[in-house]
Amino acid sequence: MLRHALTALLALTILVSAGCGFHLKGDYLIPEQLQTLRLESSDEYGELHRLVGERLRLSDITMVESDTAPRLWLGDDNLERSTLSLFPSGQVAEYELIYSVKFAVGFQGKPSQSFDLEIRRDYLDDPRTALAKNRELDLLLKEMRAEAADRIIRTLSSIKVQ
Repeated sequence: MLRHALTALLALTILVSAGCGFHLKGDYLIPEQLQTLRLESSDEYGELHRLVGERLRLSDITMVESDTAPRLWLGDDNLERSTLSLFPSGQVAEYELIYSVKFAVGFQGKPSQSFDLEIRRDYLDDPRTALAKNRELDLLLKEMRAEAADRIIRTLSSIKVQ
């Protein structure tokens, strides 16, 4: 009896979560017109290009070299930092890292839709641990690029194609 009740509860949970539009993280519904894409970037061998290509493949998007396919263009990515706080000695204690990238989606014969993406993180800088802070900065930049790639795919899933 308990087993049947648990089975019914599990089935109900699955039905309710499927009915509310729940999707697993990274499972995006890309419009049918974007199921085949041409991926271009200003840095074909860059980390962001690689990450976006990887996420496109995971979303079952076919990447082609055809000029007739819709085009996803990735611009230069840029990392800036601005000072948030100082130590009493005048040295910088905390930075705000700003990772930005521009990208565009274009269809043949139609104007491209351009997007600006910006990701911000706080970064504590302690000059006594310079080596560790360099490693932390590298990890933060890698994490920010991965988040940018995820946001680009999310943006693709939200594009309305006529």
